[in-house]
Amino acid sequence: MRLLLAEDDPDLSRQLKNFLEDSGYAVDVSLNGEDAHFLGETEAYDAIILDLGLPVMDGISILKQWRKEGVDTPVLILTARDSWSEKVAGLDAGADDYVPKPFQIEEVLARIRALIRRAAGQSSAELSVGGLTLNSASSKVTVDGNPIKLTAQEYKLLSYMMHHPNKVISRTELTEHIYDQDFDRDSNTIEVFVTRIRKKIGLDIIKTIRGLGYQLVAD
Repeated sequence: MRLLLAEDDPDLSRQLKNFLEDSGYAVDVSLNGEDAHFLGETEAYDAIILDLGLPVMDGISILKQWRKEGVDTPVLILTARDSWSEKVAGLDAGADDYVPKPFQIEEVLARIRALIRRAAGQSSAELSVGGLTLNSASSKVTVDGNPIKLTAQEYKLLSYMMHHPNKVISRTELTEHIYDQDFDRDSNTIEVFVTRIRKKIGLDIIKTIRGLGYQLVAD
């Protein structure tokens, strides 16, 4: 899963990025509104964390532009604690949720997980297909109750597929959603990750759709 973090406070941005990456997300960071608007419009994200007080271009303006341009990525806004009008303006501009500053980083993560689940039509943090279960809150993967150890990239790929069961997903789409912008992306490694995941889970539920990509088949 890949996130855009638009926050101009360098210390807070760094803390959030590190925490989110440790929690299994690929994270791109923008320190000003102009860059944030461009990235949100041109890159593939599963969710966006947007501070409303960005320099160059403010968060409300960015949100309005994104929604006008058809960007439907879930957006979590960061607002001033006592500014109810800012919260209302952000939600009216197209935000999906908000967190007032100062906040606990764990709350931001929990709200992001919830936004991604809702966008994928999932209601629970525990995603199951056959005997395979992935808990997005704990990042644990099990098969018939037995824990499965995955690398960070294998987990990101499986998580994306578990959030989109039965969807045929191209290697390009998977690449866009498991690597951040600065990573040297290579879609050929997707086949390697899929092969490893299949071997580890021991279930015949990830199908190769020739010429199109992969499909996690749910009964």
